[in-house]
Amino acid sequence: MRADRRAGAAALALLLAGCDGPQSSLDPGGPAADSIHTLGTIMYVGAAAVTLLVTVLMLVPFLRRRERPVRRNLFLWGGGVVLPSVTLLFLVPYVMNVGHGMRDVAPTRVSVDVTGHMFWWDVAYRRVDGLSGPARTANEMRIPAGEPVELFLHAADVIHSFWVPSLAGKTDMIPGRVNRMVIEADQPGIYRGACAEYCGLQHSMMRVDVIAMPRAEFDAWFAGLDDPAPSPATDELRAGRDLYADLGCGACHEVRGVSQGRAGPDLTEIGVRQSIGAGALPGGVGNIAGWIASAQHIKPGNAMPSYHQLQGPQLRALAAYMESLR
Repeated sequence: MRADRRAGAAALALLLAGCDGPQSSLDPGGPAADSIHTLGTIMYVGAAAVTLLVTVLMLVPFLRRRERPVRRNLFLWGGGVVLPSVTLLFLVPYVMNVGHGMRDVAPTRVSVDVTGHMFWWDVAYRRVDGLSGPARTANEMRIPAGEPVELFLHAADVIHSFWVPSLAGKTDMIPGRVNRMVIEADQPGIYRGACAEYCGLQHSMMRVDVIAMPRAEFDAWFAGLDDPAPSPATDELRAGRDLYADLGCGACHEVRGVSQGRAGPDLTEIGVRQSIGAGALPGGVGNIAGWIASAQHIKPGNAMPSYHQLQGPQLRALAAYMESLR
């Protein structure tokens, strides 16, 4: 008996542990997610109450005396017309108000174009002056905490959907169309998002990290997006940079001051990202080396080939150079 209780308690603890964390709509970290959470709670409680009421009404004929007939018109009009009408009368305007509130035009100091690709994210920050080109990164987005950030959502190939459950609802990204949403993080932290629309073989491995930072830290980071990649400081790093050029990596990837490729993710800050391959592996020089050598084995169907031909010293030099980009 005690073993069963312990097993039940462990199962309950494991179940509840899935209700929070960096990617949970039940652990809101911003105003939009909080509104959705409140709406969801109302709907869950309301659905439970209606289910209980219907169950009780279904039992009434069995509990009352047979000589007292059931008033069918009361059940028909009360349960089939009045109850749904009253419920929808209050619920529909509230749902619409929540939806409009999450898309209200708010004064924002940061605007970002997010483009979904198979199977990664291009993130381009719009300049305030509107004159110079956007500041780019990939597979993660940094935002100032406590401020609304306006997102313009694009799709480069098929339909994707941008969803960071702890910050806001999901919004589709449709080729040829630009959708808009506003996100805001109450506190600094890392909020995990994902593509919420099946987009192909690696749909489940298309993650994005939203990193909320204090305003001063964000401003300092944003100012650094104009800086070229640091020059290699050692012979190994210089060998890695030369190998990056010789292999033609720059045809697909941008490293500021080194290459200007756009077909693949920007790599200028890959050394400080939470993951590589849009969530395929955690960051770090070892995993970068593994990704370069076996990208198609780790994430089959992505656009990057596996470089099996690289020798050990070459692979280490190239991975070390990538990890030094900060």
